[in-house]
Amino acid sequence: MPTVFRVFSALPLWLLHAVGAALGWVVFFVSPTYRRRFIDNAAGAGYSLADVRAAVGHAGRMVAEAPRLWSARALPPCEMRNAECVERAWSAGRGVVFLTPHIGCFELSVQATAQRWSPVHGPITILYRPARQPWLARVMETARNRPGIEAVPTTLQGVRQLIKALRRGEAVGLLPDQVPPQGLGVWSPFFGREAYTMTLAARLAQQTGAAVVLVRCERLPRGRGYVLHFEDMPQQPLAPELDAAVLQINQAMEHLIRQSPGQYLWGYARYKHPRSEKHASAPAPEAGA
Repeated sequence: MPTVFRVFSALPLWLLHAVGAALGWVVFFVSPTYRRRFIDNAAGAGYSLADVRAAVGHAGRMVAEAPRLWSARALPPCEMRNAECVERAWSAGRGVVFLTPHIGCFELSVQATAQRWSPVHGPITILYRPARQPWLARVMETARNRPGIEAVPTTLQGVRQLIKALRRGEAVGLLPDQVPPQGLGVWSPFFGREAYTMTLAARLAQQTGAAVVLVRCERLPRGRGYVLHFEDMPQQPLAPELDAAVLQINQAMEHLIRQSPGQYLWGYARYKHPRSEKHASAPAPEAGA
């Protein structure tokens, strides 16, 4: 497997995306469970398979492009749009929480953002869970800790580091549509269906007063690169009530996904019940902790 990883890390982006698209369709056809979940999740959001069939290939592209993004010294071409909303967030001097769903190349979202702003505003801190395979864990550790990115463990100590980074006026990055372990989320509507949703993103913004910026990294056709879109949260600051703030974030993620439904991971088990895990991500401690 490491050999395959090295080969993929050296291929041009257009070829990776072509291979990845084929891989996505192979998995779609051979896995009835994945196919059924993909179709059901899309239908729950009001999309037929014909509406979001491109997302099948994009799921494979996400896998195929990962070795290059994790290993390459130089990032692929990435245009930034509405970067001024990020500048406005920094100007408030209270730290920034970047939020992106599982859409497009979310791996590049943090890398490109860190490359542009970390030299002035410090690193972007992200939560990191090591892979089970030792070789992949080593690769991912290197990738996650690129210049301008600080990866911290999915533990209470890691969450404290997120809070400290925001209080220093730095940034953190999260995927708020990721299902958290039991006890670290609340049930909240997502595309009209109750989904167990992390409270961490809302707590970080509420406790530190950080600005929230929405991010969506769109793949361009034929491996021509990416476009990184930034947006303000529709409502800031977030509601003081935790459940209301979580709902606001879910609605913001829906908004991003509807802008590019053909690049969302509809096959992700968004509505699964949370796992029990004592030593995983922890809720943000109260202010002053």
